Amino acid sequence: MKSKLIILLITLLLIFAFQIDLMAQEDIQEVEINEYEGEKLGSIEDFRENSIKGIQDVEIEEYRLVVDGLVENSKKYKYSTLLKKEHIKKVITLNCVTGWSVKALWEGIPLKEIFEEVNVKDKANTVIFYSPDGYTTSLPLSFIIENNIMIADKVNDVQLPPRQGFPFQLIAEQKYGYKWIRWINRIKLSSDSEYLGYWESKGYSNSANLGEY
Repeated sequence: MKSKLIILLITLLLIFAFQIDLMAQEDIQEVEINEYEGEKLGSIEDFRENSIKGIQDVEIEEYRLVVDGLVENSKKYKYSTLLKKEHIKKVITLNCVTGWSVKALWEGIPLKEIFEEVNVKDKANTVIFYSPDGYTTSLPLSFIIENNIMIADKVNDVQLPPRQGFPFQLIAEQKYGYKWIRWINRIKLSSDSEYLGYWESKGYSNSANLGEY
């Protein structure tokens, strides 16, 4: 009799946990916006998963964003600290070199704000981004400043999901998707303008300008 009661209790707990999970998913779908200031937006579900080693599971309590290289003051930022910084919003389309695209509302931290804090050295001309799966890419420092490039922690008004790069994704507007690195855990200021990231070292254009392919 006791064993039957235990089995029944476990079954009820599993059903309850499953219902909670479904409710959480429904909450995300309800919160995600599909229009912003008159512009129609794609859905988070429209983004295709094409990472090199699968979705990265980031332990946010242990997470630190390292900013180093050619800077006067290297920093290790906690996620909670970064969330308190100035945020901006932009509607930008991610265009994958394979042909698909998704327009979304991105919200995040302008990189120039972080660069001001670390005091970038004059000889720096390139910014290299790193992910825990070994993926890297880079952008010219001047391009980042001139276009107010951000690292996003929200998409379509919800927290960036793990498959989309939680805690931070680079919003490399005007560039193909392979520059939009996810799960960023390090930003290095460099003088190596010829640096080649993961796909760039395999023959992809280092500029990644839209329309080049």
